[in-house]
This record gives sequence, structure tokens and C-alpha cells, in this order.
Amino acid sequence: MGSTASAKNGIWRNWGGNVRSRPAREVTPASVDELAAAVRRAAEDGLPVKAVGTGHSFTSIAATDGVLVRPGLLTGIRGIDREAMTVTVEAGTPLKRLNVALAREGLSLTNMGDIMEQTVSGATSTGTHGTGRESASLSAQIKGLELVTADGSVLTCSEKENPEVFAAARIGLGALGIVTAITFAVEPVFLLTAREEPMPLDRVLAEFDQLWAENEHFEFYWFPHTGSTNTKRNNRSAGPEAPVAPLAGWIEDEFLSNGVFQAANWVGRAVPATVPAIARLSSRALSARTYTDIPYKVFTSPRRVRFVEMEYAVPRAALTDTLRELKAMVDRSGLRVSFPVEVRTAPADDIALSTASGRDSAYVAVHMFRGTPYQRYFTAAERIFTAHEGRPHWGKIHTRNAEYFARVYPRFGEFTALRDRLDPERRFRNDYLRRVLGQ
Repeated sequence: MGSTASAKNGIWRNWGGNVRSRPAREVTPASVDELAAAVRRAAEDGLPVKAVGTGHSFTSIAATDGVLVRPGLLTGIRGIDREAMTVTVEAGTPLKRLNVALAREGLSLTNMGDIMEQTVSGATSTGTHGTGRESASLSAQIKGLELVTADGSVLTCSEKENPEVFAAARIGLGALGIVTAITFAVEPVFLLTAREEPMPLDRVLAEFDQLWAENEHFEFYWFPHTGSTNTKRNNRSAGPEAPVAPLAGWIEDEFLSNGVFQAANWVGRAVPATVPAIARLSSRALSARTYTDIPYKVFTSPRRVRFVEMEYAVPRAALTDTLRELKAMVDRSGLRVSFPVEVRTAPADDIALSTASGRDSAYVAVHMFRGTPYQRYFTAAERIFTAHEGRPHWGKIHTRNAEYFARVYPRFGEFTALRDRLDPERRFRNDYLRRVLGQ
């Protein structure tokens, strides 16, 4: 199965294993023209159309019983413009390949999330982000888009061309059309020094504003059932390069974070009573370390342990309250949570359906090991997040609908009006979009 979603016996499944669908047919277009023809043919057959990347979303945002478009042949870099400092890349290109190719050219994205298995279009269409004081999500780094719309025409969008489509389609949820190429802003490759160190949760919360202000990229993981966190500060550095030594890196990243962690989660799933003890061990297993490397080697890490996830963006000012409430809930509930809670930040941006749209945001992500019942934990966490007008990540588990989103996104109506114009017959519909965007 590798890192991607699979289709066996005509059934498509996502990476997390919690979503499946049975498309009427699959197409793998080799060009934008072939893709446009596939959309027109779907219209003739009265079928909905959905493009799917690697299936890393935990929601059913990519599920379809119509035509499933796989972008596997629409990959690679179309061009690099060193004057404008942009790269144009085909929609199906995995972030991993983009990062490696840019590094070879002496270039880098400014910021990125912590997983790079996804396709560029899948990652941006769901608002995937890392953490940053000034630098925002992948979508906020987009300078141009190419989109096949419901009638099979190809739209080129930027701040100058089709600006109203560009404003919304950078995080389009697959609702406005099928993205075929993306132009990202890039910069000369730089070095980041990462400082990872354990810190008590009380201290992190007390000093959160300072930790945020003093670091270009601050994030931390809190281990439920403990008062411990692991903090990570990434800042630009003049060098020299000092990567993690291969053996130490293998022990920390592969063995501890993936291998032992996987085994610990199997034990925890089989015997939930052991989870708090495992959490205490996990939180102590990671020691402080500092290393300096090019951005994608610092921002991203392999994730081999399968899980399901819910993540909400709350106003940054509400973060400490949100976390204290989450901790009190876990302590009170008798829940057994073996996965750390991840906290990151993003500055406000101007994209209609961005989780950071118009407000400085903090992200709180809760995870459960795949195959463990997660509903009780996620429901209780979601109650806390929504009390702070939280906005869920479009690709992660949540129960919100259009009525809720119209309340927490000031520009929600702008997005749905554009959808009415670009896709009046709902060619790109599915159950998920019906729920989150309304009819």
C-alpha cells in the first residue's frame, strides 16, 4: 500500500483507513486536455467527479461514487522563474518530490507542514500548514493556479487574472474545479536550526506568547496523562550545516517515534490501562537535541504509525484556555490517550476558507491510534474547540456543517457564491461538500 490510498476490488480507501468509497470509474489523465475531456464526459453521463491525491485526509472530502481522477501522471516541475522567484508544478506532484527538486536548484518553500507524502494539490486544497510566526500555510504561498472547471474549460488564476477565483481557489476543497497546476513563491534555500527540548506544560502555557514571539517557528507536543511537553523551535541560521547524525536520527525518528511508538500503541490498544504509563515513558524518551539543516529536512518527518486525527484552529489568544480545558477534560474523563496533542500557530491570511482567514490562529490537533475508538475523545475535544469558535482542518475529522461555517468564516458566502457560478450543476459534489458547504 505504501504511503498512498489504495483501490482494491474497485473500492477506494484513504490513508487512515476510516473512509472508503466505490467509484463508478477511475481515470488517470496524462494531460490537462485529457482531464478536461474526462470532466466533460462525466457531465454527459451525469456523474460527479473527484480528484484524489494520496488520500491523507481523514474526512471523506475525496470520496466519490462517480468518476475518480488520479493525478499520478500530472507530476513534475513545469518551470522555475528565477526573476519572479516562483516554481510552477503539476498538481499530482508529491511535496516530497517538489522539496527535493527545489533543493537541487538551490531553492526552498518558506514554510511547510510536517508530512510530505501528499500531492501539492491535495495538500493546498485542504489548507495544510506548518507552524509560523510570520509564514503561513502552503496555500498562502501560492502565486498562481490552473483549474479545470465544471464545463471543461481551463482557467488560469492569479492576483491579476481571475482574481476572485484565485482568492478562493487557493483552498478550494475540490469544490470549484480540479486544480491541474500550482505556482508557488520560492526563495533561495536557507538553513534552519532546530532546538527540540522537553518542557513542563505549565511553563509552555505561561510563556506561550514569549515562545511564539521569539521564534520564527514554534510548536510543541503535549503528552496527555502527563504534565510534559516536547517543544520545537526552528529559526533561520547562518550555519554551518549540522544535520542529525544518521544513527542518532534513526534512533530518534525511526525507532522511537515510529517503531517503539507503534509497539507501544499496539499495547495501549490491547490494554488501555497501560496508556498513562506508556505516555510517561514516551514523554521522557525524547531528549533535547539541536541540529541545523535545509528546511524540508527540519520541517518534515516520516509518519509510519497510522492514526486518525482531528485538528482545530482557534484564535491564538484563546490557545492557553483551550489547552487547559482539554487537559482538565482528559484528566476527568477516564479516557486513555496514547498520542500526543500537537500545537502550532499561523498568522492571519486572506484566503476565504483558510482556517487562519482574517485571524491569527493556533492549531490544536488530537490523534488516536488507528483502530482505537476515538469518538468519545474527539467529541469532547470538539466541544471545547467549537466553544472558542474553532475552525476544523478540512481534511481532518470533525462534525461541523455549513450553518456552523457561515458563522465562523466571515467570507463563507463569498466562497459559496463563487461555487454557484463555477459549478452550478455541482459536478464536483460529494456528501462531504454537501455537508460543509450546503446544497
